[in-house]
Amino acid sequence: MPFRIGLGFDAHEFEEGKPLYLGGVLIKYHEGLKGHSDGDVLLHAITDALLSAIGEPDIGELFSDKDIRWKDASSEIFLKEALRRTREKGYSIVNLDCVLVLDSPKISPLKSAIIENLSKIMQVDKSCISIKGKTREGFCKEKGVVCYCVILLSHEG
Repeated sequence: MPFRIGLGFDAHEFEEGKPLYLGGVLIKYHEGLKGHSDGDVLLHAITDALLSAIGEPDIGELFSDKDIRWKDASSEIFLKEALRRTREKGYSIVNLDCVLVLDSPKISPLKSAIIENLSKIMQVDKSCISIKGKTREGFCKEKGVVCYCVILLSHEG
């Protein structure tokens, strides 16, 4: 197949005393995201989008929260493994589109640093990455972050 599309989703609630990572970038904020690993919802959703597009098991199957190896692990490990599997199957990234749903912190001032870091990790041009922040608009009373990602891959063969 010349093209494949993957959809990724993740959600974590905030937790006091944890650092906040979004897209592998440490964000100055008074809370982090609850999770077995570092809780980076953006990297988790991108990882699942990649794995979905290439027909691989999802992030929970590959990096179980029951496995002590992944306790407080950097989510970059998960993304790099998904990227390795993607390239091994002969696919490259055409573009990535992500939506972060949260009221705070605001994504707009963080966007360029996140895109820069994702570009470096994923080895794609920054113009291939879109990150948007949306507020909850009163939907869902829980305090946390939801992330949706869509990725388009092309086969290099």
